[in-house]
Amino acid sequence: MLRIDASLDAKALLPAVRRLFELSAAKIDRLEKRWDAAKGTPVFTVRGEYTTRGWTEWTQGFQFGSAILQFDATGEERFLQIGRDATVQRMASHLTHVGVHDHGFNNVSTYGNLLRLMREGRLPEEPWERRFYEVALKVSGAVQAARWTQLTPELGYVYSFNGPHSLFADTIRSLRALAVAHQLGHVLMAEGDRPVSLLDRLLQHAETTARFNVYFGTGRDAYDVRGRVAHESIFNVDDGAYRCASSQQGFSPFTTWTRGLAWILCGYAEELELVSALPEKAFAGLPDRARVLQRFTEVATAAADFFLANAAADGVPYWDTGAPGLARMGDYLSRASDPFNDHEPVDSSAAAIAAQGLVRLGNELAASPATADRGRHYRQAGLTVAHPLLAEPYLSADPAHEGLLLHSVYHRPNGWDHVPPGRKVPCGESSMWGDYHARELAVLVQREAEGGPYPRFFLD
Repeated sequence: MLRIDASLDAKALLPAVRRLFELSAAKIDRLEKRWDAAKGTPVFTVRGEYTTRGWTEWTQGFQFGSAILQFDATGEERFLQIGRDATVQRMASHLTHVGVHDHGFNNVSTYGNLLRLMREGRLPEEPWERRFYEVALKVSGAVQAARWTQLTPELGYVYSFNGPHSLFADTIRSLRALAVAHQLGHVLMAEGDRPVSLLDRLLQHAETTARFNVYFGTGRDAYDVRGRVAHESIFNVDDGAYRCASSQQGFSPFTTWTRGLAWILCGYAEELELVSALPEKAFAGLPDRARVLQRFTEVATAAADFFLANAAADGVPYWDTGAPGLARMGDYLSRASDPFNDHEPVDSSAAAIAAQGLVRLGNELAASPATADRGRHYRQAGLTVAHPLLAEPYLSADPAHEGLLLHSVYHRPNGWDHVPPGRKVPCGESSMWGDYHARELAVLVQREAEGGPYPRFFLD
């Protein structure tokens, strides 16, 4: 389990964060010059070069959002130009993409980051540009919310690309699209001109995910361990009945794919920030705000505790808590992660996502005297997880390698990840989401260290 470093603070990590962005600049430039847009979207690296492979186009926003985050961290205008131009030229189809559950990934990472920077005064106030971003985010939130399976009057979910029967853990972070659109005053217009509240759908999806994809140690089944996460829940869409747990990218439905766990941890921590910031009147006719805060805290802390217990001592997890090769690795949780082992790969992208979730959860809980100690515990854990990601062997210093965060895993069961010659498991490669979330985590740490505005996806 994670050995928390009580001495770390954001300022102590600042030199490593600045080095990350120095390396990041060259990575963005290299990919920008080499990548042929006709090939589609870059997804993960093979032998150090980005290639495309996936089920859906869910990583384009991370590609262009990375350039925007680079500007955010460094103020270098050319990266703003790359990100802004690409958003205008290439992201429109993602706004109206009715076939995916990924709007929060693609569109909040691009249009959302640009609107945030304008609201912070980092971009010149241009009314028509602002309206362009706002309309884009309204459209994205409504289109995402329309991809909907209603189970009961109180429960429903944005269904995955697998179809109306499928609820993914990942999608909790796509609720960001619904949240921003709601804050901008938007609704989804349904049949008969019936307005549908985007906040209501966000809350329903979050409760359905909590109830079926997250475990709380209450004896739900023989594998009910508090904080464990199922990647997918399957429902009978004819009667709304829950049928079973499943997993697309994990080892099994009854083990925990650690990136799915990280999405839950980060997603609920961010949504907890959102609900805390919304006025009480926003919940008129919806579930009680205090009850929602309690529920989101329950989910986020359960996932956080499970992550901390199942990560290696430095905070980087292996790709699945039940991966069969782990049994041949001895007491692997008592020592630092080993991306070069012969049995199972680590997943640095899960660490980057979870680290941000831990810091955000910790900051949120630390704001209340009743939960301050618990909040400091999670915040310190998040900084501890961030620490190894900011240096070798996780940070890529090789200028010939297009990735920034090494040892990321995409789809182990399908065998999509590159295994280098002489190795037995994938290692040494990067993913677009891992690189993006490493940058997003670094911006969060940098802002805190330098006293900048606290970055949130929603409208303060």
